[in-house]
Amino acid sequence: MKIRINMLVPPPVALLIGIALIYALSVKLPATNFNLPGQAWLAGLLFVAGLGLMLAAAWALQRAHTTINPIWPDHAKHLVTSGIFRFSRNPIYLGDSLILLGMVFWFGNWLGIAVVALFLLFIDRFQIRAEEQALSRLFGEGYRQYLSHTHRWL
Repeated sequence: MKIRINMLVPPPVALLIGIALIYALSVKLPATNFNLPGQAWLAGLLFVAGLGLMLAAAWALQRAHTTINPIWPDHAKHLVTSGIFRFSRNPIYLGDSLILLGMVFWFGNWLGIAVVALFLLFIDRFQIRAEEQALSRLFGEGYRQYLSHTHRWL
């Protein structure tokens, strides 16, 4: 069964666009910039936490010998519910969101929070829902049980 999610903007590209938008806001609208004590440390912490989530998810998927590619969910050979996937069904997208939030603090622009919110809405509506439908078709009742026990985000 060939299942392809038709995305105008694949998730990694959406992440890069989000980072670019946050940067552009900080340059074009400097009146909305902020500078807080410890801001760079917080930015770094959020970035590392996001990257850590993404790496933990990629490692769990690799150990299960299944795909990490969100465009072709039919390449998934196994349903991964262990490791970081015990806590979140979407740790990579959660990691992306933490990276974007880190960029808000790195570039120091409050309007960047709106970019993070738009990323979350976009990924939830156009990527995650399509992935969930595809995985439900692939893994049936096992996936539906996973949905009932594990939160989409946290």
